[in-house]
Amino acid sequence: MTRLSHLAETLTGSEIVKLGNEIKVRVGQGEKIYNYTIGDFDPHIFPIPNELKGDIISAYEHHFTSYPPAEGLLELRHAVSSFVADKFGLTYNATELLIAAGGRPLIYALFRTIVGPGDKVIYAVPSWNNNHYVHINGGTHCVIQALPENNFMPTAAEIAPHLTGAALLCLCSPQNPTGTTHSKSSLEEICDLVIAENNRRSADERKLYVMFDQMYSTLTYGDTEHHNPVSLRPEMKEYTVSIDGISKAFAATGVRVGWGMGPAHVIGKMKSLLVHMGGWSPMAEQKATAAFLLNKDAVNAFQAHFKAELEERLVLIYKGIMALKQKGYPVEAIVPQASIYLTIKIDLRGKKNGDHILENQSDVSDYILKNAHLAVVPFYAFGADRQSPWYRMSVGTCKKEEIPIMLQMLEEALAGLS
Repeated sequence: MTRLSHLAETLTGSEIVKLGNEIKVRVGQGEKIYNYTIGDFDPHIFPIPNELKGDIISAYEHHFTSYPPAEGLLELRHAVSSFVADKFGLTYNATELLIAAGGRPLIYALFRTIVGPGDKVIYAVPSWNNNHYVHINGGTHCVIQALPENNFMPTAAEIAPHLTGAALLCLCSPQNPTGTTHSKSSLEEICDLVIAENNRRSADERKLYVMFDQMYSTLTYGDTEHHNPVSLRPEMKEYTVSIDGISKAFAATGVRVGWGMGPAHVIGKMKSLLVHMGGWSPMAEQKATAAFLLNKDAVNAFQAHFKAELEERLVLIYKGIMALKQKGYPVEAIVPQASIYLTIKIDLRGKKNGDHILENQSDVSDYILKNAHLAVVPFYAFGADRQSPWYRMSVGTCKKEEIPIMLQMLEEALAGLS
């Protein structure tokens, strides 16, 4: 077979998509699977806001179907500016905002703008897709193994030794896959490191930039508060590009409206890249999102109900896992803080299923899927060690009435091992 480009030959597919395809096959064969793998929403359980849906329909009825401006509709950028000022106390003007078809094109454009062949990129694992974006851009991976005792969030102490010569530091809070967040103090410490590193660099050296993925920023629970580097340290505005959008905040993953916020010169280069990719969000969806974001009553009413439903599911499963731990089963969970994810631990390596020993974590995952009919995403899909016993559970497609049944089946599967 004819060889293709080096990138094409070396790029690996998404482990999550691979797992999802395997589950679809089993479901298609009539098997009942409690599927907690999908970082998405079942629109029958979590529909988009009625007002947003109505605004989209209206936009199409008024024939807003042409190409949008490359940087996004001005009215949408003004609406985003108002939204982030209200929610996070951030001030960005239209030239510091870029609209695209969700977060992925923005992240890709940011990497292409900042990272050249051989440039060092710092990121922690587990984390979503940083490993793939570094590979796509020919960067040098600088990987931090985040620890469960820090809720799998990288600390300033772990980042500090790697800053010299780095081009990009990737942060995500709330974090995918863990559902945990940077505390105010931990993020302040990281910001201070970045500021000090950039002050140390000479005028002819490139600066260290931060990609701050805050796609789940509005989905925090209990006492958890979301913090952005720029709100904590205004000096960080010169070095930070934040990635956000409506995908997770309003269960609108397929509507494809995201925004990047950052220094105007970086945003301008990202726009130039997106022009060549055609990575813009559809005109009608932009018109609708602009109207919806300014409808504060609708925004607040939707999020109050939406967050309560998500939090209830996360807490129910967390309590169920911890009840199993109290019974002596080798499981664990981290208290849910944000997003649609719960981090759980299923540590069954070395256990016996009859005469069969679960020798590795893949065996554990297969056993849970086959015997508990439970599908969860192993942390190795997010760059962690393949033998990590930690998993991501997503509640975006979760039916509350099925949670007790799922937990009972998990307990029966755990009890079947020796």
